[in-house]
Amino acid sequence: MNLKRLSTRRILMSALGVIICGLSVGMFKHASLGVDPFQSLMSGLDAVIPIRFGTLYVIANLLLLAFALLFDRHKIGLATLINLFLLGYIAEFSQRCMARLLPGPTLFLRFVILAVAIVIMCLAAALYFTADLGVSPYDAVALIWSEKQRRVPFPICRVITDFVCVFGGALLCRAAGFTFRQITGEVGVGTIITAFFMGPLIAFFNRRVAESMLYGRDGQRDSHAKNEL
Repeated sequence: MNLKRLSTRRILMSALGVIICGLSVGMFKHASLGVDPFQSLMSGLDAVIPIRFGTLYVIANLLLLAFALLFDRHKIGLATLINLFLLGYIAEFSQRCMARLLPGPTLFLRFVILAVAIVIMCLAAALYFTADLGVSPYDAVALIWSEKQRRVPFPICRVITDFVCVFGGALLCRAAGFTFRQITGEVGVGTIITAFFMGPLIAFFNRRVAESMLYGRDGQRDSHAKNEL
C-alpha cells in the first residue's frame, strides 16, 4: 500500500472524526437530556467559569495533555492536537446552529436529536480510533492509569474517571445555582446511554465504515497491516 496515501487517509479520518464528534456534542447539549461524562464536567466548569466554552475546553484539555506528556507521551499524536484545538469550538458552533434551526424543541424532538447525536458520536469515535493517530487527552488518562496500575483493568479505570466527571459536573452545576431539571439536562439519560451502550455501535461503525475507509472495501486488515511494515 502507498504509505503516503495511507497517512493522508488517517489524517482525514482523524479530522473528520473530531468534526463529527464536535457536532454531536452540540446536539447533545441542545437535546438537554444529558451529555457524555467528560462533557458533563465541561458543562459544570462552563457554568462557573465565565469564558467561552471553546476556550475553556482547550484549557481543560491542556491540563490533561500535560498529565499524558508527563506519564506516557506515546498516547499523544496528531489526532490529540486536532481534538484539543478544534472540538470545543465546533461543539460551540453546533449548539448555536441547533438553537437557530430548532428553537424550543418538544420532548419527542429532543429524544430524536439525542438518538442522532449518539449515532454520529459513535461513528466519529470509530473513525477517530481506527485512524490510530493518538487519543484525546481525556481518553489518555484512563489508558495511562490502567497501564501504570496493572492491578486495575482499563474498564474499571474508565468507569471511575467517568464517575468523577459526572459527579464533579453535577456539583459544579449545583454550585452555579442550577435547578435539578437543569442538572439533569447535563447529567441525564444521554449520559447513561453513552456510558453503557456506545460500545456495540462503535464496533459496528468500525467494521462497516472506518476499516473500509482506511483499508479499502476489498482488502483484509491483516494483509494491509503487513504492507504497512
